[in-house]
Amino acid sequence: MENTTRPARQLTTKRGLLKLILLSLVTFGIYSLYFFTTIAEDVNVVCSRYDGKKTMHYLLLSFIVSPLTLGIGSIVWIHRLSGRIGAELRRRRIPYIFGAADYWLWNVLGSLIVIGPFVYLSKLCHAMNLMNTDYNIQG
Repeated sequence: MENTTRPARQLTTKRGLLKLILLSLVTFGIYSLYFFTTIAEDVNVVCSRYDGKKTMHYLLLSFIVSPLTLGIGSIVWIHRLSGRIGAELRRRRIPYIFGAADYWLWNVLGSLIVIGPFVYLSKLCHAMNLMNTDYNIQG
């Protein structure tokens, strides 16, 4: 008997920091645009049904909103994205702590110790992998 609650499309569960860094270097940053675009799409697929929100497309943010707002739009976007991911992890009872505070502590404040943004990206990848794995199983 087939499980009917599984989603029709399986979301990726193989995001990683090393892959992000290497492919971004090789493609001169194009992969990072793809990486954040797919994260925004996955968050919308998984979360919108429950929180009623929609994350802006990353390319729209990168090429229009962020330049017009002198980068403030990007800060707001990643803060909200991190918060949505954290809320969804809690809603799904996944035992991993992630949220907007991680963005501010690791990506912003952690940039003072250089490795902070890398820690944030690693935590983001891990949180997305956990959330997408649960979505692929539970729907």
